[in-house]
Amino acid sequence: MVTAADQETDNNPYASPTTWREWTRFVDTEPPCLPGTGPWNAEERLDYHSQFVILSTPAMAKISLTLRRLMILNWRHNGTARRGLLISGPPTTGKTTTLQQLGRSFHLADRARHNSFDERLPVAFLSVPPAATPKMLVSELARFLDLPIGKTMNQARITDIVCGALRDLSTQLVLVDDVHLLNTRTRIGAETSDQMKHLSERLPATFVYAGVAIEASPLLTGSRGAQLAGRFKMVRNPPLAYGSPTQRTAWEGLVRGMDQALRLQAHRPDTLTRHAPYLHQRTGGRIGSLSALVREAAIAAILDGSEKITKRLLDDIDLDELAEQAARPPAQT
Repeated sequence: MVTAADQETDNNPYASPTTWREWTRFVDTEPPCLPGTGPWNAEERLDYHSQFVILSTPAMAKISLTLRRLMILNWRHNGTARRGLLISGPPTTGKTTTLQQLGRSFHLADRARHNSFDERLPVAFLSVPPAATPKMLVSELARFLDLPIGKTMNQARITDIVCGALRDLSTQLVLVDDVHLLNTRTRIGAETSDQMKHLSERLPATFVYAGVAIEASPLLTGSRGAQLAGRFKMVRNPPLAYGSPTQRTAWEGLVRGMDQALRLQAHRPDTLTRHAPYLHQRTGGRIGSLSALVREAAIAAILDGSEKITKRLLDDIDLDELAEQAARPPAQT
């Protein structure tokens, strides 16, 4: 039976996947911002721009290289103390997008190496549920794998089933989003953190955690936090600066990529690129805020029939409150 949630995911393959089928659909769906002729029917273009994603960021290249090195180290290391990666940054800086695109790239590369579509699942994706318990966490992985887990099964039994399945599927990369929700100062949070550590020791896989301001979160406090910090390397994903020539070039390249991906009938190339300083001022260099602004502007341009993005249109769109506060001039005293 297809549920409403399934239908929503079918319509938007870039929503956070919660099952291996959704993850595979995400991997197999060509990202909207790749150049190409693109859809031109109005409804198709509305759908296209609602799914707009940014594929390449300055942080992504560094994260990809770091992850590749860690995976090689882990593959050649037979012990259980495998190295992992933490991706940390403020809200709306593109951490989840980075996590998913890392996984997608690795999944496609693994498929090309092994010429296999059905017998392997090289990447598993998990979002930490709010107020997660150890059983909830491992049950989320079981749900991702579509494993038949009975209500009476205990945590240890579910863990055995999940680890066995991930081993059978040759899973090499486990992506865990929203780890800042784990409060290790509480008993349940500490036990859930221990469950994650247990999984990383039982599986021959590299774990990547992403979350908001991980370095300031309870996840890295106390003895458990010290142990995690001793095994995981942190890469920060901050808002992009715009001060130096190198920083401006990076931001303008990001904006140019979005400009080239627009499918508006009256769009003139490099319109967005010319507004790069303004877009940085509006969004504070936050990739998530930039993506939301451009996507909403494109949708508005289709709905009002103008089929182009202007500075006036961008001005008329309210952003998330975090970006609005950053762009707002300080109050006069």
